[in-house]
Amino acid sequence: MNPLLAPFETAPFSKIKNEHFKPAFLQAMEDARKEINAITENNEEPTFENTIEALEFTGQQLDRISSIFFNLNSAETNEEIQKIAQEVSPLLSEFSNDITLNEELFKRIKKVFDNQSNLKLSVEQSTLLEKKYKSFSRNGANLPEDKKKRLREIDTELSKLKLKFGENVLAETNKFELHLTDESDLDGLPEGEKEAAAQLATAKDKEGWLITLDYPSYIPFMKYAKNRQLRKELSMAFGSKGFHNDELDNQENVLRIANLRHERANLLGYETHAHFVLEERMAETPEKVKEFLNELLQKAKPAAEKEFEQLSTFAKEVDGLEHLEKWDASYYSEKLKQKLFDLDDEKLKPYFKLENVINGVFKVAEKLFDLKFEEVFDVEKYHEEVKTYKVYDLDDNYISLFYADFHPRKGKRGGAWMTSYRPQFQLDGRNFRPHISNVCNFTRSTPSKPSLLTFNEVTTLFHEFGHGLHGMLANTVYPSLSGTSVFWDFVELPSQIMENWCYEKEALELFAHHYQSGELIPMEMVTKIKESATFQEGMQTLRQLSFGLLDMAWHGKDPTDINDVKQFEVNAFEGTQLYPETAETCMSTAFSHIFQGGYSSGYYSYKWAEVLDADAFAYFKENGIFNKEIGSKFKDNVLSKGGTENPMILYKRFRGQEPKVEALLERAGLLELKR
Repeated sequence: MNPLLAPFETAPFSKIKNEHFKPAFLQAMEDARKEINAITENNEEPTFENTIEALEFTGQQLDRISSIFFNLNSAETNEEIQKIAQEVSPLLSEFSNDITLNEELFKRIKKVFDNQSNLKLSVEQSTLLEKKYKSFSRNGANLPEDKKKRLREIDTELSKLKLKFGENVLAETNKFELHLTDESDLDGLPEGEKEAAAQLATAKDKEGWLITLDYPSYIPFMKYAKNRQLRKELSMAFGSKGFHNDELDNQENVLRIANLRHERANLLGYETHAHFVLEERMAETPEKVKEFLNELLQKAKPAAEKEFEQLSTFAKEVDGLEHLEKWDASYYSEKLKQKLFDLDDEKLKPYFKLENVINGVFKVAEKLFDLKFEEVFDVEKYHEEVKTYKVYDLDDNYISLFYADFHPRKGKRGGAWMTSYRPQFQLDGRNFRPHISNVCNFTRSTPSKPSLLTFNEVTTLFHEFGHGLHGMLANTVYPSLSGTSVFWDFVELPSQIMENWCYEKEALELFAHHYQSGELIPMEMVTKIKESATFQEGMQTLRQLSFGLLDMAWHGKDPTDINDVKQFEVNAFEGTQLYPETAETCMSTAFSHIFQGGYSSGYYSYKWAEVLDADAFAYFKENGIFNKEIGSKFKDNVLSKGGTENPMILYKRFRGQEPKVEALLERAGLLELKR
């Protein structure tokens, strides 16, 4: 019996073999088609229950198989899984199109939609009805047959291209190694980082030290290594992923994806891909997004230019450097930060042992949202390093299962993300609780030290855990409205607001203890962390805005005339460039967020959500960062509600007002530059 087709409560990882996936997909798609047919062949008049609700609960087994498979393809992949992904992705795309282009099904949905004023629907039911109707109308249900056929072709090709893009980036990351045998090449690197580099070399049967493009290896080297030539070599390798005119090159993939998205939007009656995407976002239009990004750019640019000048002057004073390049950025920023604040990441790390930070984020969740986390050892895992927890409320009601996977591996893509193996929903009188996962790439323990996090890694852990809480605390009826199934520019609010607690004395006291002595982090360090929080904020803001503007450049206009990816990118970055341009590097060819992930026309949402989170956290600050009443309001109106209502309505119900951009500018120290 195929374990993926048998009933299971938690993912049966130990029983799943790669050869199980494709047959399971095929069978689950066939079963889901039968469920769809049962709806379309129903002779009764279409109702909310027999059409909309029935459709919502079709294909549940297929959804779970997809979750398991694509999560493994991100966190524990291999060539065989990647090959299966290339085979099943077009099939899934075709299956999805079979549903959205099913005329009989759409007729029934449209009948219910047109009759909604006569139905006594709850807010959540109304949202579901609108979402279902739009998912058809926005995906071609109203198109003539020839255009439907073209839409299917586009979607099939896009699903393959996005996978290929991601595989190339991963292969480029794994391919590059900086193998060092002279210890002087590691001058400046802290002992722990040297030890980690030696460990990487030993694991590959090599002498000396190994530096890779994985973040825990790449970032410390760029930040501390004195050898400028080696920093340049590493920076060039990192910045040129997918840009070598070889079999892993992504330039054609980028152009093809952009053009197909544009053609698809045009087919559906939209001016550009961005117009299509933003119709379902809080921002609503490309014009509004560009206005938002340019307003922040206007506020941040003077500060960024001042900071860049300060950094250039500092580099010249310290090392006689005439021209600051991209590979100098982290190195001199870290040195300047240490000079200004006497705050060294290496001095902070002993206070941030991974296990303590995990306990800390759990305690914050307990104080704010009445949650308890209990590590369990009887839940199957896809890798021995994964930790599993059961989450309860203070009355011992089961809330969620939580998987946590923290370290880089060969088969794991870079970065950090939250995902789920099962969403929360209610069916047949049972509230099915969610299975949520956080995946990160943090520095491993070494023979002499446990895993000690940089402060940046601490905020990353809190960030992803915020997404996790959005999934765990979901309490809706329908799976497609549950947890993080919200407007994309609202989805970062729960994650970004959690980062704020990392800067607060009251929160740090819960977990920031020295891993050897148990001593609490000295309060002068906490003060310095807070003071340094806005260090180079202008430059950081400019960097984020540049990514958002690049995204809008690719997707907010007709891309058919673009033939030079690099030149197009240079033009898009024009108003945000501080460092000299390097001809050998290209951001777009490894910009996985927008060409592989779900952020196309949506990268601006990080900044958009920062406005929300700064405004929301200001509310906590006014009333106490562990104020139970406000914590409950956030849980009840934001975290548990998913996508059941318009996000601005939910936000105002929590906050009592619309968010103000001033809260972000004030926190970022940019308010004095406001015109």
